[in-house]
Amino acid sequence: MSTTRTDNLPLAVMAIVISVLGLSLGDALIKLTSGSFVLWQIFVLRSLVVLPWLLIYLALRVPGALRHPAAPGWTTLRSMMLVLMWIAYYLALPNLTIAAAAASFYTLPIFITLFSALLIGDRIRALGWIAVGLGFFGVVLILRPGVGDFNLYALLPLLSAVLYALSMILTRTKCREADPIYLSLALNLSFLVVGVIATLTITTFGLGREIGYLLGPWSVMTPENWLAMALMGAAILVGSVGAAIAYQKGSPAIIGSFDFAYVGFAVIWGLVFFGHIPDAITLAGIALIVLAGLLSMRQGQASSGV
Repeated sequence: MSTTRTDNLPLAVMAIVISVLGLSLGDALIKLTSGSFVLWQIFVLRSLVVLPWLLIYLALRVPGALRHPAAPGWTTLRSMMLVLMWIAYYLALPNLTIAAAAASFYTLPIFITLFSALLIGDRIRALGWIAVGLGFFGVVLILRPGVGDFNLYALLPLLSAVLYALSMILTRTKCREADPIYLSLALNLSFLVVGVIATLTITTFGLGREIGYLLGPWSVMTPENWLAMALMGAAILVGSVGAAIAYQKGSPAIIGSFDFAYVGFAVIWGLVFFGHIPDAITLAGIALIVLAGLLSMRQGQASSGV
């Protein structure tokens, strides 16, 4: 039997920060190994690494979530929206600079705040909009995309941002009683199904590599590749569970501002994996993102009367 979930803003903020830490690490690993795998191979093998652990946890700790899952229809819709989000974003990458793609995608908190006001009636204070604006400006400072970096393909990351924002509104409104581990299970099952269908389609029609790593045959797995896949699996597990907890426990308009932290963590992984040393402007951008998070917390405290 499920119990009604109540808001817990500190837990929600901690969960989204850990979530974007995991997701940014996973994306850094995908970039690091992008020459080794096609996307659908990642979808399938990463999910196969994660799914047994999710099933074991639910069977032992929350068996009711498997026997009587909460909101299965909404959960499936949420999962497919997230899968389509990733596909749209990766479709854009061969035709955009990384900076342009990320800058387009990180309009995300703007969409989350807007949809929170329009669809679920959240009252967005001026402080909330200021936090979103500061965070977005911080992202632009870090990425510094040029006008020439953008083209029509920049609409795909915008579509990704809309899909993610709507999926998090669903998490808050329709999937709030679902166990976060069950939501992660549903997402990884969706990755698996879509990855298998895409692989069979590519194999059947003999498609080539016209669109980067979206098309083409699977690579042979080495022990190093399996290690990378296991790390990607851990990253998507942390990211998917953390995001579910965050948007169940906190207002999307507040939690959305903390999604900007992804870009700050991406700078850290760039230093760790690729030796990219941040300059003063990048550090200023990170500082603005931190300030945006603090202001968003103040909005949350003001809304709850703390």
